[in-house]
Amino acid sequence: MECALCSETAVVDQPYAGVHLCEKHFRRSVDERVRRELHRQIPRFPGGTIAIALSGGKDSSVALVETQRYFGRRPNVKLVAISVDEGIAGYRPPTLRAAERLTTQLGIEHRIARAQDELGTTTDRAAVSLPTTIPCSFCGVWRRRMLNDLAQRVDARALVLGFNLDDLAQTILMNLARGDLRRLSRMAPHRHRQPGLVPRIAPLADIPEREVYLYALLSGLPFDHGECPHAARAARNVYREVVWRLEEEVPGTRHSLRRTHRELVDGGFLERVGAPGLCISCGAPSAGARCRACDYLEQARSATAPASSGAT
Repeated sequence: MECALCSETAVVDQPYAGVHLCEKHFRRSVDERVRRELHRQIPRFPGGTIAIALSGGKDSSVALVETQRYFGRRPNVKLVAISVDEGIAGYRPPTLRAAERLTTQLGIEHRIARAQDELGTTTDRAAVSLPTTIPCSFCGVWRRRMLNDLAQRVDARALVLGFNLDDLAQTILMNLARGDLRRLSRMAPHRHRQPGLVPRIAPLADIPEREVYLYALLSGLPFDHGECPHAARAARNVYREVVWRLEEEVPGTRHSLRRTHRELVDGGFLERVGAPGLCISCGAPSAGARCRACDYLEQARSATAPASSGAT
């Protein structure tokens, strides 16, 4: 089919917009949507360091490239890519190699935080010691903590995440289904700085996942699209399937979910739940007296501690 804007062959169909686009106009549309998101999420940025969470996958790689495109000509803005090595054999090493290739290609500083050094354990080991706990539960909170800690170390004023439209729609639906207004209110992108937390922004918030993938391919970006061996147990899988089925039947559902969340936030409805406090154990942002990262660490350490031997 022809592009809706020219006579070139289309490379993508956008049912939610009712158009087909060629490579040139598709890439321009992605660039423009990202530009609008960055302008809305981080207006009048005064300068300083921006950290970009880089896993080495398609989403974070595109987020890094687009962030550099937006801020690259500003001499008062420094970009630093930060990665987390959770200790997942066969999965994380290839993605980190892809991340290293991309940062070298772009000439961007790259730092890595390793769970073994930061937490004294890894996701793989914790998955063995906590067999009844879904690995994504502790892996996610540990990864978020390490990203925030590393962003603070580089003195970042903002932390860019590679969340795409599908990711956000799934999270919004998940929190609505659970009636969890507190988590719904704390979702990225962040409107205000909270104590101990580097504000997170999501420049790909308006880009569907398959379009992020296509953009990465057309741009020739080095990225790894392997799947985490623990992902099959993730609770998010149910919501991923639901959102996909809804989008197929009613194109635009993902955008509607995000618009609902944005209107709740902009209308002040979610402000009443308040910002998180600080963990009494580690001082990191926490919704309760103690953060989930510390709770999981204690469980993992208790499960792996050698049992005391009694007299025989």
